[in-house]
Amino acid sequence: MAVDVPGLVSVIVFYFCILAIGFWGSRKAKKVEKTCVGPKSEISIIGGRNISVLVGIFTMTATWVGGGYIMGTAETVYSPTQGLVWALGPPAFAINFLLGGLFFARPMRSKRYVTMLDPFQNRYGNIFTATIMLPALFSDVLWVACILAALGGTMSIILGMSSTLSIIISAAVSIIYTFLGGLYSVAYTDIFQLCFIFVSLWLCVPFMALSPAVTVISQTLPLNQSHEHAWIGHLELRDAGKWVDEMLLLALGGLSYQSLYQRILSAASSAQAQVTCFAAAGTVFITGIPSVVIGVMAAGADWNQTAYGLPPPFERGDAGKILPLALQQLTPPWVAVLGIGAVAAAVMSSMDSVLLSSASMFTQNIYKATLRKKASERELQWVIRISVLLVGLAGMGLAFGDDSVAALWFLSGDLLYCVIFPQLVCVLHFQRANTYGAFSGFVVGLLLRVLSGEPVLGIPPVLLYPGWREENNQIRQYFPYRTVAMLSSVISIIAVSWLLDLMFDRQLIPESWDLLQVFEKENETEEDEEPDACEEMNQVLKTKF
Repeated sequence: MAVDVPGLVSVIVFYFCILAIGFWGSRKAKKVEKTCVGPKSEISIIGGRNISVLVGIFTMTATWVGGGYIMGTAETVYSPTQGLVWALGPPAFAINFLLGGLFFARPMRSKRYVTMLDPFQNRYGNIFTATIMLPALFSDVLWVACILAALGGTMSIILGMSSTLSIIISAAVSIIYTFLGGLYSVAYTDIFQLCFIFVSLWLCVPFMALSPAVTVISQTLPLNQSHEHAWIGHLELRDAGKWVDEMLLLALGGLSYQSLYQRILSAASSAQAQVTCFAAAGTVFITGIPSVVIGVMAAGADWNQTAYGLPPPFERGDAGKILPLALQQLTPPWVAVLGIGAVAAAVMSSMDSVLLSSASMFTQNIYKATLRKKASERELQWVIRISVLLVGLAGMGLAFGDDSVAALWFLSGDLLYCVIFPQLVCVLHFQRANTYGAFSGFVVGLLLRVLSGEPVLGIPPVLLYPGWREENNQIRQYFPYRTVAMLSSVISIIAVSWLLDLMFDRQLIPESWDLLQVFEKENETEEDEEPDACEEMNQVLKTKF
C-alpha cells in the first residue's frame, strides 16, 4: 500500500503542534519554579499543587481516554461474540472517577502526599514500597505498549505507513515534551489533545452513517456473518462472572494508577481534587460514545460493498483494528485522517501521563527516599527525565507485538486490581494495617492471580474455578477470579494485621519476634497530623477555575 502523503503531512503538522504546546508548558514550569518555595522536583511531579480546576478536568479525562479506550471500546462493540453489553470502558471509568472523588481524593490530598506510594512509605517503610512499585511499573509499561500498538495499527491501515515507524515517532514526541516540562507540559498538551479527540471522532460519525455500505442499525443482525447476536450483544448467566470481573477490574483497578493521584495531588485543595474527579466522570463517559457508535456502524456495514470485501474483519482476525478499518473504508480520506489525529492525540495524552507517573514514583519513593537521600533538586530532575526515557523505551518495545488492543488494555490494570488496590484501600482506610499484613496480602493476591493463569502471557491456569471452558486449545476462566484474588488480599491484610497487632499488644508474642520492628516504630511515631481546617478553607478560596 502506497503512503498517503497528504495524510502523512497532516499528521506531521499535528505532531509539531503538540511539541510546540509541550515546549510552552515547559517554559510555564520554569516560571513556576522561580516562585516555588517547595522542592523544585515537585513542579515536575505535581505542578507545585497549582493546577486549575479546568486544566485538571481536561488532563484527568485525557489520561484515561487513550488508544486502548478508543480502539478497545470500538473493538468490543463490533465483535459479534461480545457487543455493546461488553463495552465496559465508559461506565467503568465513570464509576472509577466517582469512587475516586468520594473515597480517595480527600485522604490523599489532605495529607499533602506527592505520589501514590507515599502512604505506603510512611507506614510500611522503604522495602515494601519498593516491592509494591514493581507491579505498578509493570502495569504502566503495558499501558504504554497498549496505546502505542493502537496507534501503530491505525497509521499502518489509513496512511500506509510502517507500524514500527509510527510507533517510534509517536513515542519520541511524547517522551520529548514530557522530558522537558513535566506535569505542566503534559497538562497543557492534554487540553489540546482532548479537544481534538472529541471533535474529530464526532465529526467521523455522520460521514460513516451516510456511507452506502452502512445499513440501518436495526438491520445489522444478518450482516454479522455466521453469528447469532446483533451489535447489542448478549449476556448469558454463565458469562455473568466474567462480566462482573471485568467491570470491577476497570472501575476499581483504575483507582490504583499513579496517573490518577498525580492529578488529585496537583489540585490546590482536597475540595478541588474531588470536584475534578466528579467532573471527569462525566467527560470520560461522553468521550467514549463516538467509539461505541463507530463500533455499531462497523457491525452494521456490508463489507462486501467496500474495497475490504469479504470475509469481514472479525473473521480475518482484524477486530482489534476495526476503528481504523471503519475510518478507512466508510469515510472520505480527509475524514479518516482526522480520525488518525484523534487516535494519535489519545495515545499521547495517555502515554505522557504514564511516563511521568512511573518516573515520579521511582524518583520520589526509591531514588530520593532510599538510594540518594541527599540528592540535589537538579539531580532529581534528571532522574525524572531518565526514568521517562526508560519507561517509554520499554513500552515501545512491547508495542511491536500483535496482541489485541483490548487484551493489553485489560492486562495493564490486572495486577493493579489484584495486588495494589487492596493495599491502597487498607493503608488509607484501615488504621491498624501493618507491614506484616501488607506483605501477606501482597503474596496472597499475586499468588492467586498467577495461579489463575493468563492466556495473553501464555501462563496456564493451575487453579480451575467453576465454569471454566477450553477455547482454541486454551483454558478460559469465567468465574470472577480476579475479584477473588483482590478480596482474598484485602482479607489477608486485615486479618494478619489485626491478629499480630492483638498478639503483640497483649504480649502473647515476645517483642524480640518483631523482625520488621513494626510495633516498635508504632510506639515511637505519633498519629498522622490532621489537616488544618483554616488552611484547607484558604486553599479552597484561592482555587483557580
